[in-house]
Amino acid sequence: MTSMKARVSWVEGMMFTGESGSGHAIVLDGAPENGGRNVGIRPMELMLLGLAGCTAFDVVLILKRGREPVADCVVEVEAERTSTDPKVFTMIHLRYRLSGQGLSPEKVERAIQLSKEKYCSASIMLGQVAEITHSWTVDPRLTV
Repeated sequence: MTSMKARVSWVEGMMFTGESGSGHAIVLDGAPENGGRNVGIRPMELMLLGLAGCTAFDVVLILKRGREPVADCVVEVEAERTSTDPKVFTMIHLRYRLSGQGLSPEKVERAIQLSKEKYCSASIMLGQVAEITHSWTVDPRLTV
């Protein structure tokens, strides 16, 4: 079993600093109507970023291992939450935008499916409470 650690420390109002076990930091804050100053990311936004980062990492790695010419990968996330507490996600849509000259659409779809069903821990966990859908586009032009 793999162990991970993180720590969140209260700064003031509704602002917190978070530090990962690998030593990286982030500022978390709430909206002004909840006592925050809007100077940091919201915790639930951070969950969506974690999901997008997790699946993007998988897709790029799978394509590179398959010797696909991936040049760029952007994952945009839209989500809906319930209006009552706990305000869990009910629907999440991932929009992948990839580019690479000669990138195979079939291999892109396969990489996304493998991420969703086998490798992306965030997707698999969030998929227990929310419907997760995806769409993707491939721009054949190199962007670098």
